[in-house]
Amino acid sequence: MRFHDRQDAGRKLAGKLSAYAGDPDVLVLALPRGGVPVGYEIALALHAPLDIFLVRKLGVPGQVELAMGAIATGGVRILNEEVVQGLGIPEEVIDAVSAEERRELGRRERLYRGDRPAPELRDRTVILVDDGLATGASMRAAVAAARLRRPARMVVAVPVAAPSTYEEFQAEVDEVVCVFTPEPFQAVGLWYENFSQTTDDEIQELLRRAAEEQSATRSVVDPAPPLQEII
Repeated sequence: MRFHDRQDAGRKLAGKLSAYAGDPDVLVLALPRGGVPVGYEIALALHAPLDIFLVRKLGVPGQVELAMGAIATGGVRILNEEVVQGLGIPEEVIDAVSAEERRELGRRERLYRGDRPAPELRDRTVILVDDGLATGASMRAAVAAARLRRPARMVVAVPVAAPSTYEEFQAEVDEVVCVFTPEPFQAVGLWYENFSQTTDDEIQELLRRAAEEQSATRSVVDPAPPLQEII
């Protein structure tokens, strides 16, 4: 089984989240970049608002695809101690990579969000979405950062995940929703026919469209009151 692209993956994943459809307390938070097209399809299907939750992977110098940890909005940093200790990565290297990624996280926050405030998570059902889970470093940072804002329920939703990572998250959040967990896993991109990089422009467009959909939904649910006759 392979997904055609992230949109296809999002639609299939949305089918497994149908219990949350129409719940006014649900908020879909997508991890840019790849999580946003997936999250858009979920938000559309559930009639839920879509927003972003920024996380940056901390890649090992010279092996950037290997995560030694991740940072998230709110100053949260999670380290993969197995990688850090196994490769003997010194603290100053971790700090330097963290500082660089923190600057990029701030740039994307300004680019994607603009003047919009971050959404309120307290007492809401938060669905954290990405395009897949390999080591889970980025999602763990997102979970840790989101938990500080006290949501009522936290759900991790991904189209595909490494079996071991999927099992680990079962103990970390209220629910993990996944379309399939192939073994051997190897890499997220192997399970997509089209895994091209999502651009900043695409993210901005999807967020704009999601906001318009929410505005239209609110207009239907809460129609304007009838005009009173003036006597």
